[in-house]
Amino acid sequence: MKYLVTGATGFLGTHLVEALRATGDEVVPFARSTGGDVLDPRRLEQAAAGCDGVFHCAGMVSRKPEDAETLYRVHVEGTRNVIDAAQARGVKRVVVASTSGVVAVSEDREHVANENDATPAHLVMRWPYYRAKMFAEQLALRRNGSGVEVVCVNPSLMLGPGDVRGSSNGDVRTFLEGRVWAVLPGGISIVDVRDVALAMRLAMVRGRPGERYLVGACNLTVGDFLRRLARVSGVAAPWLPMPRSRKLARVAASWIERGALRLGLDAPIDSFSAEMAACYWYLDAGKARAELGWAGRDASLTLYDTVEDMRARGVVWPRDDRRAAPSW
Repeated sequence: MKYLVTGATGFLGTHLVEALRATGDEVVPFARSTGGDVLDPRRLEQAAAGCDGVFHCAGMVSRKPEDAETLYRVHVEGTRNVIDAAQARGVKRVVVASTSGVVAVSEDREHVANENDATPAHLVMRWPYYRAKMFAEQLALRRNGSGVEVVCVNPSLMLGPGDVRGSSNGDVRTFLEGRVWAVLPGGISIVDVRDVALAMRLAMVRGRPGERYLVGACNLTVGDFLRRLARVSGVAAPWLPMPRSRKLARVAASWIERGALRLGLDAPIDSFSAEMAACYWYLDAGKARAELGWAGRDASLTLYDTVEDMRARGVVWPRDDRRAAPSW
């Protein structure tokens, strides 16, 4: 088969292209670094010619409020352009890389989201990245059936080797550099980027048109996540707790930001990130397992590979020569 992959040189796109080529598929890579832009409809339509399917992985990751307009354009207008190009060229199916954050985020530590849950708009609308992804997914699913089938894959926090831009593994880098000073009260879901690439491929063949599929391997409190990182890296986990309230966590992070600025230092966390980390991003990937035949690997394997890859590429410098043995 012949597939167009947008965002082909990004974290997910790189792994997806490699996996597709390994199974004998032909890939048309499309990325800004190679002269492609999802905001350029003409180039997209040219790239989609003769393709059997499109994997839409292109996007922009930012937690900065000032990037809100750019995030909207890249994700919403870019998604519209990709689907328009597929429809114009008679491509049957588009698989869109969305995010679990359009549905799987809550202030309730007991809540585990599934695909049928309503979007928690009071939270998602506060954060420009997730707001843009929400609008992009809504647009994509509305276009299903208009001459093209659309399936969304919604990964949680993607970790693993090969994040050369630091778009997803940034928090791991901060930890390895010893700049995580406190434990935030929330919870996260993590998944290996290589397993997300698998979910994308499965969704192209087995996904039901107009559906979303949450993919996450493990739900963890932030404290448990940091302790697992400590075991595989040899870097001590912090013990100081941050306020449990989302609003108080944001205020505390603002104080840290101001203090770091006065000292001429980079703050380890910004106020929006603290607010998000005080929420719970738990999900149930049962639908992906049942309908796609998907499975995620052990989270400790992912963390170990993430740490070793970052050290091998010189992204972080270990504080000493210790290496923790894998503890899975």
